[in-house]
Amino acid sequence: MRRAATVVFGFVVVAVAVGAAVLRHRAAALPPSAPAAVAVPVVAGIVQSKDVPIFLQGVGTVVAFNTDIVRSQITGQLISIDFKEGQSVKAGDVLAVIDPKPFQAKVDQMTANRARDQADLVNAQANLSRSTDLIGKGFATQQLLDTQKAQVDQLQGAVQSDDALIEQAKVELGYTRLTSPISGITGIRQIDVGNVIHPTDAAGLVTVTQIEPISLIFTLPEERLTQIQQRMAQASPLSVIAFSQDGKTMLDKGTLTLIDNEIIQATGSVQLKAQFANGQHRLWPGQLVSARLLVDTRHNGLTVAASAVQRGPAGTFVYVITADGKAEARPVTVSQTVAGEALVTAGLQVNEKVVVDGQYRLQNGSVVRELTGKAAKEADLQSAVEKAIP
Repeated sequence: MRRAATVVFGFVVVAVAVGAAVLRHRAAALPPSAPAAVAVPVVAGIVQSKDVPIFLQGVGTVVAFNTDIVRSQITGQLISIDFKEGQSVKAGDVLAVIDPKPFQAKVDQMTANRARDQADLVNAQANLSRSTDLIGKGFATQQLLDTQKAQVDQLQGAVQSDDALIEQAKVELGYTRLTSPISGITGIRQIDVGNVIHPTDAAGLVTVTQIEPISLIFTLPEERLTQIQQRMAQASPLSVIAFSQDGKTMLDKGTLTLIDNEIIQATGSVQLKAQFANGQHRLWPGQLVSARLLVDTRHNGLTVAASAVQRGPAGTFVYVITADGKAEARPVTVSQTVAGEALVTAGLQVNEKVVVDGQYRLQNGSVVRELTGKAAKEADLQSAVEKAIP
């Protein structure tokens, strides 16, 4: 009896062990429970409909409106420099002075020579007058009269020559004051006080560059030439906006002044020239800029913040926030991006919400949480900092 109870107890233990093993195996075979979806914080923007200016974009170089190398017209010693490098000057401002004493002495000498010749002329004219009276009375010969006439003519020529020499000497004296021929900005001084300056000095005294107004020469594809010409015929002058090379900072607004008279065959492009007031001096000679020529206006165009547009293997797309609070990756077509705003021609509808910041944590179907107010500003700032870190 006791032996039978022991056997039964053993069977029970084995059965329990086997059952536990089976339960563990089944539990291991089940997939793990999916964690609850975590909403990704994002900053949203609205697709807007408005009139959008259409630009043709090209790369250009800023060119000074006028550039002048201030050179001396005479040889002499500089006794003063009357400008600072980088100084704004006006046309006629004195930039330097050459020692005037040798040139003033020349003026004085020429003036004295004229006085002497003028006195001789007066005397010769008096003699001619007396001889003319005497020849009528038979007391003078024709030869004497002719000689005195020739002497008067000679002295008149000498006085005229003296006048010309005096004028030349005065001009040279005026050249001792080196003035700016244009209004602009002075560059690096090429010679110091005390040195002798020559007309043949290649670098001259200094280069003055006029930057108000200033010019921009930029290129566009030659296939755009007809469109530009048509727009110029309809509305002249056309507006041109200069941006920094990265296209983020507007530098100045100007107008188109010239289409070059030939196509650059090597590049298949045409050069254009624009003029800017440049009152804030944000354009500088030699600077590379992005030029945008206004040629049309797209009415009721759809726009989003440029930061909303992402690039992937299949092209450009944006994350649209759906009604159930999820991110939908949607392909879009962007025709232009200007001043942080993208013009979308396909893929979006007006008033749709798109993600403008926080895309790096998103994938198609992600649950999103919109940030507003101070939180949105902080997110924008953090994104800007992260983009700035290489």
